[in-house]
Amino acid sequence: MDMILLCKLRSWLIILGIFMPMAAGAMSLSDYAENPIGPILFVRHALAPGTGDPGNFTIGDCSTQRNLDAQGRAQALALGEQLRRSGLVIAGIMTSQWCRCAETAELLGLGPVLPEPGLNSFYQNFSEREPTLEQLRARLADIGTAYNPVRPEITVMVTHFVTINAVAGLSVTSGGMAGFNPVTGDAVQIDGN
Repeated sequence: MDMILLCKLRSWLIILGIFMPMAAGAMSLSDYAENPIGPILFVRHALAPGTGDPGNFTIGDCSTQRNLDAQGRAQALALGEQLRRSGLVIAGIMTSQWCRCAETAELLGLGPVLPEPGLNSFYQNFSEREPTLEQLRARLADIGTAYNPVRPEITVMVTHFVTINAVAGLSVTSGGMAGFNPVTGDAVQIDGN
């Protein structure tokens, strides 16, 4: 599909209220801090060995979940330091209710952390995909409506690969970041430099 047709299709979908994310390549964190594309900075939880969660998974019980290891905790601390040095104005920090996300968010050290069920993983159906994404889209719409690009404030959302991919259309590694504009659907991968 040629780019002009893709842009026209995307414009119509946005008018109809349907997001069709367009990735804009990658930016450094310092460039993003100077010129963010929108009010959301998705952060995928830091390193947590393994895939998925055990069958006895329970929200609020970290002993039933896949969690950060020492390398993941160090990664989250380093990412928090990079974000503080970047100059981004942080409006708030929200996290999935999964322990690996909540611990990542706390270790960032950017301020109070609020749980947001819309950021939960639906990878193994411990949360249902559509109701979870519907809740997240409502939260994103509220934040997007209040966004002022003249004085940009960023909401950091710590979540999972599947959530970032479903909303922003990007594949983000553990501890990776993506900028997102919920009004336009634009998304960009952020390098930690």
